[in-house]
Amino acid sequence: MFVLFLMLFSCLSDNMLTHEVEKVVYEDREVEVIVEKEVEVIVEKEVEVYVEDTGDDAADVWVEHFVQPASVNGVDILWVIDPSGSMSDDAPRILAGIDAMMNALPAAGWRLAIIPADYRFAENVIEFPLIPGDTPEMAETMYNNVLSGAFEAGFDAAYGYIMNNPYAQTWMRPDAALLIVFVSDEDDQSQVYINSPSHFASWVSGIRSTVGVASIIHLDPAESLCNPSPVFTGLNYMDATNAFNGQIVDICSEDWSAGVADASNEIAPYEYWDLAMHPLYEDRIYVFVDGALYSDWHYVPAENRVYFDVIPEADSLVEIAYYYQ
Repeated sequence: MFVLFLMLFSCLSDNMLTHEVEKVVYEDREVEVIVEKEVEVIVEKEVEVYVEDTGDDAADVWVEHFVQPASVNGVDILWVIDPSGSMSDDAPRILAGIDAMMNALPAAGWRLAIIPADYRFAENVIEFPLIPGDTPEMAETMYNNVLSGAFEAGFDAAYGYIMNNPYAQTWMRPDAALLIVFVSDEDDQSQVYINSPSHFASWVSGIRSTVGVASIIHLDPAESLCNPSPVFTGLNYMDATNAFNGQIVDICSEDWSAGVADASNEIAPYEYWDLAMHPLYEDRIYVFVDGALYSDWHYVPAENRVYFDVIPEADSLVEIAYYYQ
């Protein structure tokens, strides 16, 4: 730990000579003369003040931070899944990813639907969405019921379902956040309703105030875990996801759960935060909200998790600092 050097300005007094003009009477006439006078003035000088840091020299300080998502009336979630035959072997990981997201979401307020990335079929899906308390088996039933079609056009499918499907309008809430998860082993090929990632981003931002996008796709061959390397890279999906600072998951990774859990956290307010390191001192964890020390939280060592007794306000910057070895 380092000694801090604070440069302060101190006001010190000093004396100096100044010249003033005075009027005097000389030979019956009033004339002006210059006289010298000593006066006190304030001189600004720079001084050093040493402040000693009393922290533990044997430990480092780790700081984690996040911006609290906007508080909204729940979250509407769409999983838009490529229905083509090449995706059939991905079904177990898709269902495991949906299950992971359901477990990561808050205990209330969310609704989740699965639709195919083919607008012709997405516009006719009439499945009631999954809600808190539903099981993985119910998600599997929905998956099997709706995954029809052949197009690989996730942008068109999302538009067609939200804008043109009468059933979607019975459960989707205009004042809720919207999270869209695209899953495909090929890039988006939309051309009916949406013609580019920027067009998609503009449209979806116009229908909801809070939007999140995630993609489970083929990455660039230099980064992909696929063997052999993928022929198609999801560049359009990447661009759309990056427009919302969302999560991009390699479709060839064995476990998608961490990525989809992170995607759900980015759209729902944080009620707790899992620490990346284990604090060296449990009584020396510090939480700040927008730079001010925050006290409405508690730490559970067994989970290495900070719980917020009072959830920080939307759009606030939350920082958690602690010592670790």
